[in-house]
Amino acid sequence: MSTTPIQSRHWCCLLLCASLASPAFAEVTLRHEAREAQQRQAELQARIDAADDATREALQELRRLERETSRLTGYNAELEPRLTRQADTLERREAALDTLESTRDALPSLKRGLIERLASWVERDMPFLIEERQARVASVESGLANPELADADQLERILAAWRAELDYGREMDAWRGYLSESDEGEARREVDYLRIGRVGFYYLSSDGREGGVWQADARRWQALDEAERREVRNALRIARDQRAPALLRLPVSQPLEEVPAPAEGHS
Repeated sequence: MSTTPIQSRHWCCLLLCASLASPAFAEVTLRHEAREAQQRQAELQARIDAADDATREALQELRRLERETSRLTGYNAELEPRLTRQADTLERREAALDTLESTRDALPSLKRGLIERLASWVERDMPFLIEERQARVASVESGLANPELADADQLERILAAWRAELDYGREMDAWRGYLSESDEGEARREVDYLRIGRVGFYYLSSDGREGGVWQADARRWQALDEAERREVRNALRIARDQRAPALLRLPVSQPLEEVPAPAEGHS
């Protein structure tokens, strides 16, 4: 029996549909879809991994920045007081610079006044080591005429001389020297001198039979009795590290200040 072209095409379509509906074709389709799904899954996982790496790097950078911020905060807190002090120092220096010209103009009279007061101090003070002290004042005074000495060096020498004088008030000293029998300096004899700060100035003869304490108000020596000479002898040993320190009972050279009596009706 013969078939028409329309019937032939219909038959081919049925064969194609039958082949598409076969199990083999379905398996191929499933494998293809599975590969695509795996590929999409791999791409998605890669994006997730990349996102995780970026997140970890961001977290690490954030922690580093937090540590750096904490360190800088602590450093700034430590630096702030120092900067405040430096600012105060700069302000003081600026203020000093503002008055520098007037200070420079006043410096010569200031130095001269310090030397004059020092010379007057030595002259009116107890006459211990008088030649040495007068020579120090003369040396400082001659330095003012030395053009090679800067103002700062001259002032430092003046202040050093003042410091030496002030140190005498904190020292106990003993030495051997000569005592003049008269104001003219005649009949000098060797004695032991003792100085206790600026409170007491004493001498003791070599045989220990004569001694005196300087009276600052009368500007003369006052004789010591036997007990007082014995105390001076003990004090000389203490000053020369020949005896341990001990309590001394000696008259003082400087006049004592009188304490006013309390008014009546007050205890």
